[in-house]
Amino acid sequence: MSLPRNLTIKINYVLDNLLPPIIRDSRYFVYIPFKLLFKDKAEIFLNFKNSASYMSEKRYVRFYEELDPYLIQRETSLNSSCIKDITSSVIGPKVLEVGCGKAYLAKKIAKKYSVTGADILSDTSVSENGNKINFVNANVEHLPFKNKEFDTTICTHTLEHVQLFEQAVTELRRVTKKRLILVVPMQRPYKYTFDLHLRFFPFLESFLLSLKGIRSKPKKFFCKNSEGDIFYYEDR
Repeated sequence: MSLPRNLTIKINYVLDNLLPPIIRDSRYFVYIPFKLLFKDKAEIFLNFKNSASYMSEKRYVRFYEELDPYLIQRETSLNSSCIKDITSSVIGPKVLEVGCGKAYLAKKIAKKYSVTGADILSDTSVSENGNKINFVNANVEHLPFKNKEFDTTICTHTLEHVQLFEQAVTELRRVTKKRLILVVPMQRPYKYTFDLHLRFFPFLESFLLSLKGIRSKPKKFFCKNSEGDIFYYEDR
């Protein structure tokens, strides 16, 4: 299934904000749409949040490999506003995108800067077809790069999936020399969601609070609602 990010933001807004929570978070309410969307994998999606916290890293990666074909397929999870915000905020020449997926954003940035893409799932198409992108299989929770190796590090629609949030942010800050750019969905916490999210940030303040207290504080930061997603950058 393929749906643009701008449309799924509107759908999620209706589901998460206009339905009473007692209905929205009812297994009986979501069972039929889950079954239609995910077919024989519906039970796995329904039980995801119960099991994900206890999975080993290897099992977590295999889990994503198994379920990836059932997720919404699109070029990028970014909405058009976030793409503009990111591309205008990058500082070169060396750029890292963590959780690069199919490298939609990395390809755009590679027209101007030297780009490395990292993701837990292998995708040979990222480094094929003449793309000027160095692709590395890596988990955001322990990146295989040197301290301050990249002028800008970008991580979009990834932190809501991680098991160890503080460790992931610490790693992103460690490899960043000048600017760290983050994007997460502005989403209310529910047990049953049509994605594999573990972390929820319903307000700008909830995201900023989640960053507070993590080692290596920024010199300055900027945060805004970018058409339903949270766009954030900090200078190291």
